[in-house]
Parts: sequence; structure tokens; C-alpha cells
Amino acid sequence: MKLGFITSICEGMTFEEVVDFAAENGLECLEVACWPNFGAKRRYAGVSHIDVAALTPEKAEEIKALCASRGVEISSLCYYPNTMDPDLEKRQSYIDHIYKLIDASAMLDVNMITTFVGRVPDKTFAENLEIFKEVWPPIVKYAEEKGVKIGIENCPMLFTDDEWPGGQNIMTTPANWRKIFEIIDSPNFGINYDPSHFVWQQIDYIKPIYEFKDKIFHVHYKDIKVYQDKLADVGTMATPLQYMSPKLPGLGDVDWGKYVSALTDIGYDGYTCIEVEDKAFENSLEDAKKAVVLSAKYLRNFVI
Repeated sequence: MKLGFITSICEGMTFEEVVDFAAENGLECLEVACWPNFGAKRRYAGVSHIDVAALTPEKAEEIKALCASRGVEISSLCYYPNTMDPDLEKRQSYIDHIYKLIDASAMLDVNMITTFVGRVPDKTFAENLEIFKEVWPPIVKYAEEKGVKIGIENCPMLFTDDEWPGGQNIMTTPANWRKIFEIIDSPNFGINYDPSHFVWQQIDYIKPIYEFKDKIFHVHYKDIKVYQDKLADVGTMATPLQYMSPKLPGLGDVDWGKYVSALTDIGYDGYTCIEVEDKAFENSLEDAKKAVVLSAKYLRNFVI
């Protein structure tokens, strides 16, 4: 397994600076944030370290040469919008950028993108499946033609009042995964596995690793701390940030030894990326960089 991090935490740094930072700290890969230069920005989104819309073969060769010279690989190009947004104009703009991401990933020989499936928050899961059948088969077919894999993160995007009641991503549980993979059974369509989201949903985050071993394309390292006293006060019907908080790996409730052990059981030898969303490390860019270094130091107990 190769250890790296998601570059969205490094807002204000150039791509070359991020690559240098990774190399200096012995990190082997980067999940590169590639948001478009338009639209609303949310926490940990809106950062672009590679402008995929403007990428040329010449620029792609420069990026590949830079990464090779530093010994740092690009694990994936990432962009996490709601590609099933109820606003059809927004939905189409998000989908259009996903296609650009696929093109750029192929041009860079990365051959992986990581994203969300999306969801209409006030529609049922069954209703959203029908929208999924319209939106996603053409995207996956295009990715197949380009030789690019798509890893969908299992984040519900259900943290704030405007995302209530259903969140902005339907690919959030093993039960949902089974139904989705029945609709699109493609070797290019799989999972970007993040155990932290299962913790607050009270889902076993180890067992699905074995069932979906052939669908795990990419892995996140992010922790979650559930505050039991707060949960006892607001209950599971509350927006999750009322009773839990994202933390650096090792500072929350995930058992990282068991998690990595399960990944080694299934023979996973791909990319694993630290995702920093810990509010204790948000005061400055230096805090964010410190968060990456601390997380990597801890995870080196398990990932060599």
C-alpha cells in the first residue's frame, strides 16, 4: 500500500509545492483536488491543484515528469459534487466537469477519479435509484472507453441543515452498494472506502471490506469521534455534526490496526490517502500541513 493525502487541505499551495511537501515527508501519493473555477465553495472543497479543463498533453507530460522526479504518484483526480443535484443546470455543470476529470486522468496515466454519486436529498432512495439509472451509465461507459476507474466515496454528505433529510450521496451503505452495483456492474465502477462514515452511521466498517474486496479502488484515512453524551441528548435523527466530529487518524473511534489488517487480508496494495477534516487543525496552512505529518507518523505503524 502507498500512503499519501488529499490535497484539498493545501489551499494556497501550488501543485509543485504540494508534491515537494509530500516528498519531503516520505509520502508516496496524492489524491489531487481538481475543482472547477466556478460555483459555490464548501468546506474542504473548491480547491484546484490541476486545472483539468485547461490540461494539454504538454502540460500533462510536465506534471508526470515532476511527480516522477520527486517519487510521488497521483493516486486519483478528485472532485466531490452532487452529480444528481435537483437543480438540473447545476447537475449538468457537475457532470460536464466529471467528464473533464476522466479525460485528464487518462492523459496523466492516472486512470482513476474519485467522487460522489450524488442524491436528491428530499427523494427516497428508490426514487434516487431511478435518477442514478439516467445519470451514471453514460459516465461509466465513457470512463470504460478511456480506461479510467471511478471510485465513489461512501460519505452521506449529510452534515448540515441544507443537506437534510437524505444527504447528497446515495452510495453510503453496504445495502445501497449492492443495489447500485446491480445497476452498474462494471470493472471501472467501484468504491473509495472511508471507514469514518460508517462509525457515526453505526455500521460495521470491517465486514464490508471482505464482501466488496473487488470493488475497493481507493482508500481514505479519516477518523470520527462520536460524543456519546451529545448523541444521548440529540439522538440519531439530528444532523450528525451535533454529536460527532471528524478527527485525525488515531484521535477518533476507528480501530486502524483492524482496518489495515482487513485491507491486507484482501490483498489490497493500492493507494491510501489521509483526509484531514479535523477542526483542531484549521487555523492555518501550517496547521494543515502539521495534521498531514502527524497522521502519516501515526499510520506508519500500520502502512510501511
